[in-house]
Parts: sequence; C-alpha cells; structure tokens
Amino acid sequence: MTVQVMLISPALNAALREARVDDDAPLDAAGVRQARAATAAVPPADRYVRGPSERCAGTADALGLRAGLEPALRGWDMGRWSGRRLAEVSDSEPDAVSLWMSDPSAAPHGGESLLEFCARIGRLLDALGSGDGEEGGRVLAVVEPAVVRAMVVRALALPEEAFWRLDVAPLTLTGLSGRSGRWNLRCGRPLSPAPRSRPPRSATTRRDN
Repeated sequence: MTVQVMLISPALNAALREARVDDDAPLDAAGVRQARAATAAVPPADRYVRGPSERCAGTADALGLRAGLEPALRGWDMGRWSGRRLAEVSDSEPDAVSLWMSDPSAAPHGGESLLEFCARIGRLLDALGSGDGEEGGRVLAVVEPAVVRAMVVRALALPEEAFWRLDVAPLTLTGLSGRSGRWNLRCGRPLSPAPRSRPPRSATTRRDN
C-alpha cells in the first residue's frame, strides 16, 4: 500500500525570527493569524499528529487540526545551545559551531549529533512507510523544520551533510509518498489562502486614455 506522509512546518514565532537554536517558544499573534488564514489549504489525511513543541501545538490548533501528540517527532536536541541565538553561539564558540556543521557525528552542544538525529527520524519514517495497521494511509504531521529536513534526507537516501542544504520555510507543506526505501518527494509549498479570482473586465468599464 502506498503511504503519504505530509509534513507541515510551524508558523512564525519570535524564536524563528531571531534565529534561536531549538527555542521552544509559542506562536506569536502574527503566526496564529497566518496559520488560521491557511486552514482551507490543509490537505485531508487519515491520521493527524504533531511534534511536542509549543509552536507545533499552536500551529496545529490554529489550523483546526485534532492532532495527536507524537513524542518521537520531537525536534533536534541541541543540548546547552537550546534557546540561544545562532549568531551568539558562533561568536562565543566558533570552533564548536564549525565542527558541528562539518562533522555529522559531532555534538559539541551535548545533545544529539546530526547522525543520531537523522537516524532517529529515519526510523520513524520507516515505521510510517511500513504500511502496517494504522501507520499506513495518509499521515499529516506538524513538525519542526529540522524534522522535515531529516525526513527528506532519509527518504532520498542523501548523505547527512545534505541536511544543511535544505531550507524549510515556515508554514509550508512537504509531501513524501511511497514506502520504506522508495519515496517520492513533493517539495514544500506555502500553506496560504487561495487568491481571490478577479472577474473579467467588461469593455464598458475599460478606461480609454
């Protein structure tokens, strides 16, 4: 059975705007409005889940989804860097940041290495793609951008270094379809309200110069 895994990244919040590392902060008012405006663009699914972060929970609620909490969908554990601005960490620990971004097995922050994170998310994707029981069908998950990137790396059998070359914008939908070991990717598209169609101009209303 073909499985569809649809991933929605959270709406904006202050932590995303400030480029903070794994800062579990709730959505701000603008993020809530953005998510509520995109409700009609959410595709149907057989199962709705979300990661445990505050912004995933807030995005799911604002989109009107009754999404069950899935602890395994938690974001990247960044250890003692959590909540700090990336620019601040780069200034205070430039060698550690360089090592972190060049060696997938390194975890200078004391949390998960990129290898460990991608392996954890990969195991979950494999389970979703097994096609057994309730894990099959269409699954829609509201997850952190890093989780989306890790799933794409696993689905396409990319080297972990490719993680750094993938960008996931806020409130976008990324789709994976197939089964474990053979996935097709539909790259992220914005979840935004459909533009209002304009009626054709009538010749009687045209202004002649």
